[in-house]
Amino acid sequence: MNEVIMTEGTHIEYSYTSKSITFGDEDLTVNLKNREKDEKVTIDICADRDGELVMGTAAGLRYVAQVEIPAREYTESEIPNPDYDPEKGDTPDNPENITVREAVPFDIEKCTIYLWALGNNVNAA
Repeated sequence: MNEVIMTEGTHIEYSYTSKSITFGDEDLTVNLKNREKDEKVTIDICADRDGELVMGTAAGLRYVAQVEIPAREYTESEIPNPDYDPEKGDTPDNPENITVREAVPFDIEKCTIYLWALGNNVNAA
């Protein structure tokens, strides 16, 4: 996982597995693999009035971290069209080969975490 320090100071501790990230001493765990989409996904982690971690900015008073999951990647390959009719020939409506897309397995090492210092009063926006 890529790490970017946004403000100097003490940052929240985190650990991660092949699919999820845990903040603090198991205060908040997010399964990043399940949140991967065809477009980039950004998850805001904030602290509320009591210092408890929350996902999203609505209940949070200040940023603690932000996790960015890149858009899902695909590989494409051509395979013989099982519905191809040789008598009709190779046409747009009857292609001899078709392209299939397969999702590349999720790789947490491609994700990025942005960290804000815990003592800073940076309001979540």
